[in-house]
Amino acid sequence: MRAARAVLEFLKENGVEHLFGIPAGSVNAIFDELYDMPEIAPVVTKHEGAASYMAAAYAKYTGRLSVSIGCSGPGATNLVTGAANAMREHLPVLFLTGAVPVGTMGLNASQELDVSPVFRPVTKYSVLVTEAKDVLREVAKACQIAISGVPGPVHVALPIDVQHADVGMPVIPPLLPRKPIVPALAVIEKAAKALREKKQGCIFVGQGVRDSVDSLLELAELLGWPIVTTPQAKGYIPESHPQYVGVFGFAGHEAASNLIADDSGGALLIVGSSLGETATNNYNTNLTKGRYSVQLDFDQTVFNRKYSIDMPVLGDINLSLIMLIEELRTLGIPKRSVQSVYQGGVETRPVLTEEYTTKNVLLQLQQCLPESTRYTVDIGEFMSYVIHHMKVLDQDTYNINVHFGAMGTGIASAIGSKLAEPERPVVCITGDGCFFMHGMDILTAKEFGLPILFVIINNARLGMVYHGHSLQFKRTHHSFEQEAVDIAGMAAAMGIPSLRVTGMDELQQANIEPLLALNGPALVEVVLKDNNTPPMGDRVKFLSSFGK
Repeated sequence: MRAARAVLEFLKENGVEHLFGIPAGSVNAIFDELYDMPEIAPVVTKHEGAASYMAAAYAKYTGRLSVSIGCSGPGATNLVTGAANAMREHLPVLFLTGAVPVGTMGLNASQELDVSPVFRPVTKYSVLVTEAKDVLREVAKACQIAISGVPGPVHVALPIDVQHADVGMPVIPPLLPRKPIVPALAVIEKAAKALREKKQGCIFVGQGVRDSVDSLLELAELLGWPIVTTPQAKGYIPESHPQYVGVFGFAGHEAASNLIADDSGGALLIVGSSLGETATNNYNTNLTKGRYSVQLDFDQTVFNRKYSIDMPVLGDINLSLIMLIEELRTLGIPKRSVQSVYQGGVETRPVLTEEYTTKNVLLQLQQCLPESTRYTVDIGEFMSYVIHHMKVLDQDTYNINVHFGAMGTGIASAIGSKLAEPERPVVCITGDGCFFMHGMDILTAKEFGLPILFVIINNARLGMVYHGHSLQFKRTHHSFEQEAVDIAGMAAAMGIPSLRVTGMDELQQANIEPLLALNGPALVEVVLKDNNTPPMGDRVKFLSSFGK
């Protein structure tokens, strides 16, 4: 058995069903073995960067290890951004890259680059394997690291000759299940007593709550405290919940900002947020000012970074929440009505009008789509409109990446999400700038027959850059404008059904429904140059503070 086959046998035995990447000479041994392994389907993308984002989304929505593959040199470096993204999102992705033959290393071989040090800062583990006898052990070790503790990406580089080497018939080791990080009971008891003593408080929810929403809501109802979410956590708390106030941070809501600004002397319960820049509205000091802070997270590095935390609780979010609820019930916390704590509720959203704007387009679009639709949202001015205006009608309905999302991530994430959960409706909201980076991967969706609706806001410019510069410098460079391109025409050339929208009257259920009933992707191009200022919150104020 070749070493390449041993790697694939290990992945197959441990539940891997897809390899996201692009074949090339330095990884052809792996792709050759796939001829005889129908259990693993290669998802050949149009760019390695897109492959890395697909693998991340697949890991996120399956809860399992996923794999992305690229050739030596440029193929590997194209994966690095995706690895950094997976690291920030705590997603277990194995990045496999080829490498030049061991005997040619250091001789300026074609596409030679020692990428293991390049991957090291953005992965939990990165290694170059130079002997065939070590391949299976190192891959198994890397994958175990990826799923253990705080999950995250890992990287293994395999030289061409090492992949082809005979390793006999090795025993395929199993991946051991991840051991939960159990919070210390004494810490839970102390935190519960502190929260019980505070008559007022606020629950600040980050993306770490994703698999623990029901427990979070149970705790919130027990405490009777209002809930705000970070932009990254939009979609986890339905707007119908009486305690939900809105989004705090980038593109957030005034009601949430007002709540945080209220120096009530109560408590702040932080659940699954690392308290980064976009989550805290540029490190707003009001967040913890005058409040007793309790932070739940499984990553101990997030404690006391920017904000001093009174009570850090280290442990898996779901376990910490369950234990807190149990302890609070044991203590006999008095039942509190929501109204006695917070009278505001979710602020009134702007009413949909006939004006042809980004806000109205997105609100009208949502009316034409199933409530369970998951929106994978790309990077652009439209992202702030999504965060601020679009409604949360079902759980886990938004994939928004303001941490390390590159332009085009939404396109690839839609594909990874659909492969992970085929029955869930998926709509990608992206822009022309993002489309020109990774838009060709809608062909990948077509090749796999994935019914994804790609909605492209085409304003013929880099919208977020344009508005940001306009607000910060009172002028914009002409290069931010782009030549208008008929993207629906491009879709037609690729054999993908499309709709070109130039006014609100064209964005109707009768036009959208046929696109949702296909056995493959469809595209809606919204031709719209919106000169209204996007609801970016204090982001521009933060940038404007530099250079003064």
